[in-house]
Amino acid sequence: MNTEGWLADTRTSYDTVATSYAEQVRNLLDETPEERAVLALFADLVRTTGGGPVADVGCGPGRVTAHLRELGVDAFGIDLSPAMIEVARREHPGPRFEVGSMTDLDLADASMAGLVAWYSLIHVPDDEIGSVLTHFQRVLRPGGPLLLSFHVGDESRLKTQGYGGHPMKVYVHRRQPCQMTAWLNDAGFTVEAHRTLSSAESTLGGILLARRQPDTRQRTSSGKSPEADQSAGHAGEG
Repeated sequence: MNTEGWLADTRTSYDTVATSYAEQVRNLLDETPEERAVLALFADLVRTTGGGPVADVGCGPGRVTAHLRELGVDAFGIDLSPAMIEVARREHPGPRFEVGSMTDLDLADASMAGLVAWYSLIHVPDDEIGSVLTHFQRVLRPGGPLLLSFHVGDESRLKTQGYGGHPMKVYVHRRQPCQMTAWLNDAGFTVEAHRTLSSAESTLGGILLARRQPDTRQRTSSGKSPEADQSAGHAGEG
């Protein structure tokens, strides 16, 4: 599969369908009580860990961002599509919304109390997932919760039309929870809960709740862990 230019294709596709997409998903949370419960749990975790800003990455028209605000979370939205951000600002004038990419988050290290990626990793190619999750790990505080949702399955397909019949050019990737868990572990997260469900959001959706692992290892002046320095020293002995 040729993934070259996937970011540009994703941006253009969602700029094209932004208004129609917003109309179709506006009330989906009213039809998905289990997903509302998961978002409420996430909001509680943010509050019990001290509160603070929460990034809804790939926020689209801002419906999840606004819902989190109703739950008392200081949430703001980031999306690749300028047209989606325009819709979000128009429909939800309270929260902050900005254009940005999950592949290069313009957020300070350890500045987020929580992060949500609600069905927003579905267009990211496999070979880019690790980089995206590393950005998530970088901007989250140690112990901060990460909430992911995604389509469950094994296939990837090219979507050429959607949301009102408008043209699109995006690959939709379905993943197994075990694969997502492995990627999260590699990026420095610990998965605490997962489930699959069928809802208005997805014919088979997966939800993972993870936390950024605490920074327990000290670094030496070389920038390596003590174990790495010790190993290097042994390797040099003859």
